[in-house]
Amino acid sequence: MSTQDNYDKERSSKKPGKNARKKTVAREKGTLRTDASKKNTGPQQDSVKPKLKFDKTGKEIGRREKPVKEIKKSNPEDGIRLNKYIANSGVCSRREADTYIATGLVTVNGKIINEMGHKVKITDDVRFDGRRLNPEPNTYILLNKPKGFATSDSNAKGMTVMDLVANATTAKIKPFGRLGRNATGLLLFTNDDEFVQKFTNKGIARLFHMELDKNLKAEHLKKIKEGLTIEGKEITVEEISYVDNSPKSEVGLKIKHTGTSVIRTIFEHLGYDVVRMDCVTLGPLTKKDLPRGRWRTLTEKELNMFSMI
Repeated sequence: MSTQDNYDKERSSKKPGKNARKKTVAREKGTLRTDASKKNTGPQQDSVKPKLKFDKTGKEIGRREKPVKEIKKSNPEDGIRLNKYIANSGVCSRREADTYIATGLVTVNGKIINEMGHKVKITDDVRFDGRRLNPEPNTYILLNKPKGFATSDSNAKGMTVMDLVANATTAKIKPFGRLGRNATGLLLFTNDDEFVQKFTNKGIARLFHMELDKNLKAEHLKKIKEGLTIEGKEITVEEISYVDNSPKSEVGLKIKHTGTSVIRTIFEHLGYDVVRMDCVTLGPLTKKDLPRGRWRTLTEKELNMFSMI
């Protein structure tokens, strides 16, 4: 073994002394101080951000996404629970409705329903203690009908008045009364069955501005005023008169009837053709501030006026 090898062996076998330990500790402290001095604070801390990676579709690679929970939407065609239907009609709460159902006070399409959770559709005839219920708030829409629209809720007849009030409400309204396709003027829509039943029986006076193909004779005017019997059926009108400052072919006629075919029948029976028919008043309602083809919702005051008829 050489002298150099002996020297290296002796040096490696020696334990570190006190000075070596101090140097090591100092070196470690120095390292801690250096690391602390390198720590950034404030805005500079966010200056270095990890790089994001994306695939070809633009989706971030490596990012875990929470699964989207699918929300099941209710289908109106599946119907709604009977107790909710009753509660929506304003009769009582759902809990009270369950009690009424259990005691047999509720019928659906003529049958007593005692089953809890029974579902019904909007078109079903639901009655509580004999009175028909409506789960929607009563809605009343007034339209100033233009020419060319059939008074029907069926799409089979082309353009209908339902197309004109499609955005008026979400309620299942229907036209009350009728105006011929070429007739114009006021037409009422509602989902209030009691209102419809009441005024179908009593009638609502409607004033029409009529234009005939020729002048109406005074004797025929008198006949209409006194009442006619056509095909064994008596037809009476409330009022009839010539329109002021207009030809004798224009008349005003007020009648309590929900349809307009009877009006054409009156004049055709006497040998006249109706050229124009415009409903200018409907009960207490007028066309004021309601342009042709537009609609509006009835006010509380107007509804109260109907209750006094």
